[in-house]
Amino acid sequence: MAVYRLDDTIWLPKPELADDDGLLAVGGDLSVERLVLAYSNGIFPWFNPDDPILWWCPKERFIIRPENIHISHSMKKFMNQHKVEMKLDRDFADTIHRCRMKREATVGTWITDDMEKAYCELHKFGLANSVEAYIDGELAGGALRCLHRQMLFR
Repeated sequence: MAVYRLDDTIWLPKPELADDDGLLAVGGDLSVERLVLAYSNGIFPWFNPDDPILWWCPKERFIIRPENIHISHSMKKFMNQHKVEMKLDRDFADTIHRCRMKREATVGTWITDDMEKAYCELHKFGLANSVEAYIDGELAGGALRCLHRQMLFR
């Protein structure tokens, strides 16, 4: 399969044209218009900070089904000892910024400066949300979703 090169024109190839790994296109921009087009077709940007924008549409997706979630005994104990809260959009900007920060045991992050700005723009239009976990009032973790129910990731 060919990998398509994008320019400033807002378009994306059909998702079924992605290669076996899901790579579909390279280049373009992270404008609200292109991100809306991408996410509404199951396509998303994912690239390293010094690389060009790569657009992906893998055939298989990771799905967490609520009925398959198991909370361990030690986690239940922890949750009973601390105030654990889940919030929606309490602080999108801080959540994406913290998701972007390098953590122990990680090589890097997929959230670049430009991606952080682009997703904050999506959020201004109500097209991106954050789901945040707070422990004793402190932000402890978060996830982002774009175009409501299209994709949830961290």
